[in-house]
Amino acid sequence: MAQKMDTRERQRKTDDIYENADAIRGEITMEIEDLNITRIQPSEHTGSDSVRIRSSRAAAVCLLLLCVLLLTAVIVLCAQIFTNIDLERPATRNNNLTEERDQLLTKNKNLTGERDQLLTKITSLSGDRDWLLNKNINLTNERDELIAKNDNLIKQRDQLNQEINEIYYYISSGWKSWTESRIYCTDRGGDLIIKDNSEEQEFDNISGGADVWIGLTDSDVEDRWKWVDGKPNGQRGENCALNNPSRSADYPHNNAFKWVCEESVLPTLLP
Repeated sequence: MAQKMDTRERQRKTDDIYENADAIRGEITMEIEDLNITRIQPSEHTGSDSVRIRSSRAAAVCLLLLCVLLLTAVIVLCAQIFTNIDLERPATRNNNLTEERDQLLTKNKNLTGERDQLLTKITSLSGDRDWLLNKNINLTNERDELIAKNDNLIKQRDQLNQEINEIYYYISSGWKSWTESRIYCTDRGGDLIIKDNSEEQEFDNISGGADVWIGLTDSDVEDRWKWVDGKPNGQRGENCALNNPSRSADYPHNNAFKWVCEESVLPTLLP
């Protein structure tokens, strides 16, 4: 579009130059015709006047011819200059456009490279994000498992504490002497029952109403009764104590009766 406008402008300027040249040629032609008309008219002057007139006319004609030649040269020179200018403009403009195109191509190439780098970085970051999400999920699951395991351990601990604080009883089904009964209990981590709390005072609930050996003896010092844990408990005639539903009585320790073991930890008293 710009090149078409330059061509029109050049054509317009060339037309103006030729129109000016035609106008000047017309004026020169009119002056020459006036001179010819004057020359055709009858001469009313003397010979010297005729020579002077002819010389003037010749000079005028030469001057006009020189003007025509000069004007023609100027016109041709101007046309050449404008032609060269018009020819140089498209070439310069084309060079500028080519340079701009190359710059745009270079810039586009750089932007494409930056875009590819960003896409690669985004892909890498997406991979890192997914890895972190998976790791977070795994850690969350491990945390939940540890919390559940810890809760179970706390429950087990509380249960063990409760069991440790409790006393377990074993009622024998067989018959043994007092000494054998105590050995049976101690071999299994316990001892014969000692009636030292309110529950054990209700002994019938433990022994089921049977006559059983209990942990009371005066075998260390005669007539000085002690529980197997070393606590004294009055005077008795025989060496060992037997509990029945009505009361506790002393019997020879070689007699065979059932027995009751007690243990303050998890029971290991098996028949």
